[in-house]
Amino acid sequence: MRDETLLKLTSASQPLLTPFLLIAERCDSPRMGGSSTSDTPHPIHLIDTVWVTGLAGLFVVLTLGDWDRRGFFLSILPVAALLIVYAALTPRIGRSTGFLPIFDMEASILPLSRRVVCLLLMVIGVETVVFGFVPMEPISTLTSGLTKALTWYCMAKIARHCSWRIATTTRVFAIISTRNPFTLASNTQALFLVIASILTLGQVIHILPGPTKSKSTLWAFALVPLVSNLANFLAIRNAQSLLIHSGEHPIEQLIQEAKLNFARMLQRQSQDYTAAYEQYRHRYGVEPPPGFEAWYEFAKLHQSPIIDEFDVIYNAVSPFWKLSGQNVLDIINDVHRAPQSELWLCIFSGQQATVQCSHAHRTFDRHIELSFNRLLGALGGVLPDVRFLVNHLDEPRVLIPPRMRRTDTLGHEQINLTNLSRQPVWDKLTEFCSSQERGTAQTIYPAEPFTLSFVADISSAIDLCQNPEYGAMHGLTLSPTSFRLVEGAVLILSTGALSTMGDILYPSAAYNESEFIYDERNDVEWERKHNNLYWAGSTTGGFAMDGMWRQYHRQRFVELAQNLKPRRRYCYLRQQDGVLSQVRSSFLNGRLFDVAFTRIMQCEPKYCREQDAYFNVKSWVDKDKALRSRLVFDIDGNGISGRYYKLLASKSLPLKQTLFREWHDDRLRPWVHYIPVSQDMEELPEMVLYLTSTESGQIRAREIADQGRSWFTQGFRDIDQTIYLYRLLLELARLQDPSRPAM
Repeated sequence: MRDETLLKLTSASQPLLTPFLLIAERCDSPRMGGSSTSDTPHPIHLIDTVWVTGLAGLFVVLTLGDWDRRGFFLSILPVAALLIVYAALTPRIGRSTGFLPIFDMEASILPLSRRVVCLLLMVIGVETVVFGFVPMEPISTLTSGLTKALTWYCMAKIARHCSWRIATTTRVFAIISTRNPFTLASNTQALFLVIASILTLGQVIHILPGPTKSKSTLWAFALVPLVSNLANFLAIRNAQSLLIHSGEHPIEQLIQEAKLNFARMLQRQSQDYTAAYEQYRHRYGVEPPPGFEAWYEFAKLHQSPIIDEFDVIYNAVSPFWKLSGQNVLDIINDVHRAPQSELWLCIFSGQQATVQCSHAHRTFDRHIELSFNRLLGALGGVLPDVRFLVNHLDEPRVLIPPRMRRTDTLGHEQINLTNLSRQPVWDKLTEFCSSQERGTAQTIYPAEPFTLSFVADISSAIDLCQNPEYGAMHGLTLSPTSFRLVEGAVLILSTGALSTMGDILYPSAAYNESEFIYDERNDVEWERKHNNLYWAGSTTGGFAMDGMWRQYHRQRFVELAQNLKPRRRYCYLRQQDGVLSQVRSSFLNGRLFDVAFTRIMQCEPKYCREQDAYFNVKSWVDKDKALRSRLVFDIDGNGISGRYYKLLASKSLPLKQTLFREWHDDRLRPWVHYIPVSQDMEELPEMVLYLTSTESGQIRAREIADQGRSWFTQGFRDIDQTIYLYRLLLELARLQDPSRPAM
């Protein structure tokens, strides 16, 4: 792990070692630093000039560093240290010249080796104390150490007859020529790497001593990057030739069915109050709450496309019918006063249409109060006063047992407050799942086990009870950063909730943060967008305290997109004689994925270092860079993703992976406004390949991007969120009416 970290730190700017070392050699001894001792001018001697070597080094840096400023600046210190070492090892003529003392390597190697070993042991000791013990495999460690020692020995022998620049150029050529072409983002990048490798190999051959003719055979090493990149190019061509280009791809079927269902849903929305009233009674078996007619008139006045699809509200409030209105109010007050609750108490004044939120010790509510006031300001005088608790954490809070026992803990229904942060919570989340409910999420081909599955039923796909494998596939279930569970019937508003949880959902204030606001001026037309899938972000989603971070959802996604797992086999669909079948291949077209972590966080130091060494971490990027790609990925963090609305509003197509329910679930349709991705992501390589590399796939991708963008302007306006909150407050007001008896 330490070797991988050091290699990442030094590789970005290591090519600049060669020109700087040449300058150091020239300063110490004008007659040193070249492989040729002839004073006769010759064009080939240009290779040995500082400015040519510097230009070559700069080209290689830009190619190798992927324009990553973070990687470049992090590499300056270790590269500077190597420059000092190589310069000190460079032989010089005379004892009075030079800015470094003369170092006799042969005479000093044994005592120096002992000091280096002692220093390394000290470093390991400090690392163990600070970061914890890192287990090492004895055989691989000894093999690595022996290889490095032999490398230095050979370099020292060669450098005696030429220059220590042979070490820098050889190392850079090794880094470039062994770069995995399947992880490269474009053919241009691959071409530049091949050019850089040949350029560096030319420097190696020039520096080596001996006649030019005898060194010409070394040009055979140029075949290493050429062959690997050619193999990658042929693999991409072969994969494209096997794609399903007709309308028989399962994605086509899902899109067509989803469009029909969405059109039918819009057509059946109630057109008058009587129809809306009857639809409410038919759906829920109870009368609408007081003020429902005024709500309907408000929704129609503001041209709401959705009138009846508010199941997400009723399903959340229905468990509280078993409590009386006074009981609901008492529980709200008691839980708010509990020191470990970490909840905000918000009071809506119906007359002034204002919300005031308070907390026992916090002052910053993450703009919760501001968001409510912005959305509810137009509702003065139409609602009664309402009290509710709001969860400011990313993670959901409420688990409602099917049967609640009476207790005197808070004087009412039993309420348990438990801090389960940074520990597995799957068993608690699925405690009330019955064995009959377990199964698998619906797929496009449920009767054909050998066909790649796409998410067809989003409700089943996010149902924890139907998918027990999720317990080891998501950061929240494995090690949530914060998870302050409330067990009992407590009326708490959250921005997202898991299928087994009882949080009441409301529009997140995060969607209105400046970094998540869509600005069309920063978007580009579809034709100008990169034909790939883009995502960049941090390692939020779970707190890494052990090696289980490899199973967190974001880490699994980046690992797949960067093709980091050795011997991994990806799933694709192929059509033979009109029959679809699933095939597995080690091939992944890295050109179609621009995915990286830009920040490693929420982890103990040891596991932060592990992740930084494992992933190709890049610099912080512009917040609108995603809009330059046709496909944009959206994935859970600690909770819901705040960037989702920005992607929906854009001219790009969102691919969405989530376990969370949100307030908008009744109005947003997969395969119509976005494309859903399963938790295991097995379908993702085939999905991206189809949407980017076939004519029909590109047409469908643009079509869904346009539909999502258009629907966002119709169904996700601020007034649509107001209409949702208006109806939610009607239900909450009825629930906490002191005169309402328990049902």
